[in-house]
Amino acid sequence: MNTNWIKVFVAAFFEVFWVIGLKHASDLWTWTGTIISIVISFYLMIMAGRMLPVGTVYAVFVGLGTAGTVFSDIVFFGEPFKVAKIILILVLLAGVIGLKLVTKDNVKKGAES
Repeated sequence: MNTNWIKVFVAAFFEVFWVIGLKHASDLWTWTGTIISIVISFYLMIMAGRMLPVGTVYAVFVGLGTAGTVFSDIVFFGEPFKVAKIILILVLLAGVIGLKLVTKDNVKKGAES
């Protein structure tokens, strides 16, 4: 795994924070954290998309962000645990992992988009 894929995973990690922030932010500090998370998340995704296939980057970003958000809702915010929801998230993650595995990493050195 190269550094561009690590950028995608970190971007998805920050996506979870800004999605939660959009729902729960209520004062200046929480809105500031939400905005910072949005900027970091999209910056890393855009940087990775310059070197990797954009469609795959976006699918992995959204899939991991969705799984992380659902997990966070269950663990931290008391969302009811439903087996069907977990199974569907696992299917989503299987699709994301499959996309990652079948996508060639044709990283172009020095390429600028």
